[in-house]
Amino acid sequence: MRYVSVNYNYSPDYSTPESWFKRTEGYAGILECLSRDNEVINIKQIDYAGNCMHNGIDYRFENFGKKNTLFPLKLNRYVTRLAPDVVIIQGLNKPLQMIQLCLLAGKKMKVIAHHHAEKPFTGWKRYIQKAADRFIHAYLFASYEMGLEWVEKKIISSPAKLHEVMEVSSRFRHLKKEPAKLKTGVSGNPTFLWVGRLNDNKDPLTVLKAFIKYAAINPDARLYMLYHTDELLPQIKQLLKEGNAVDKIILVGKVEHDEMLYWYNSADFFVSGSHYEGSGTALCEAMSCGCVPIVTDIPSFRMITDGGRCGWLFKAGDEKGLLSVLMETKNPGLQAKQTRALTYFKSNLSFEAIAQNIQAVAESLI
Repeated sequence: MRYVSVNYNYSPDYSTPESWFKRTEGYAGILECLSRDNEVINIKQIDYAGNCMHNGIDYRFENFGKKNTLFPLKLNRYVTRLAPDVVIIQGLNKPLQMIQLCLLAGKKMKVIAHHHAEKPFTGWKRYIQKAADRFIHAYLFASYEMGLEWVEKKIISSPAKLHEVMEVSSRFRHLKKEPAKLKTGVSGNPTFLWVGRLNDNKDPLTVLKAFIKYAAINPDARLYMLYHTDELLPQIKQLLKEGNAVDKIILVGKVEHDEMLYWYNSADFFVSGSHYEGSGTALCEAMSCGCVPIVTDIPSFRMITDGGRCGWLFKAGDEKGLLSVLMETKNPGLQAKQTRALTYFKSNLSFEAIAQNIQAVAESLI
């Protein structure tokens, strides 16, 4: 089967294939696994033009320029000339471009749209998404429940088009904790890890308020916070000062992605207070290292944690609920939760598992 993956975004900040490979490691592994039994062509517009094979994927880097992003005739013609059996359109926020491609390609080509955290359009734009649905044979959402929102808004015509398939995975692996801790300097018993932006959606303040109370009862516990934006940092520092928790909650800041392998493997638990996620890259990476999740009860996290069976779920914004969960972590059973997280990652969230799911969807269309 010939797959063509296409993304309508123009990314001029990337000027070499190598820079793009690095940027998309969490996604490319899915196509790499698909390429073991299929031909996979990945088309991307960056500030570079040329073709190359990389890890089994036939990359076609084209630079049609940003003026061609709304009416990408050249790109769409390029796709149709490749005569794919299945086209995977990355993202649901380019419905006009999707329609143009499908009108060019005709009915023989099967179209799968892969959701990447987009929310349904509002106003008149939603009618373009609704029109695009006529041409799309299947949708991939990290959580089936997330797809139902699009059905309820009458943008996607039928729930039969929805398939629960994760959008991203992790190249990290489980390591022994002590060698990892030697690299990171992490200490504490138990240890917790936060990874994300310091913004309202990630809601670090709820997490910190609960953890400060938990640490007052469990003084050996430590929370390490890794972040690459600092919108709420002043409020966080004030909260730590008022709660006498500066030595309990360590503000690490930005860490290179390759080094995250050691941070995930240094921690016992991964904590997130997110109110919305299209999937959950950091959570997925943490579970690939055996880090037990304590995350909000939102659709994508429910799927990633197997309904909370790989860890614990709490209501977003619920400080008391999180504190109650933190207190539960003192009970025996950490090893069992860790094993469950690793097993579930391999069977449902790994590159191989995601590729198998996509292959099953594509075969059902063909």
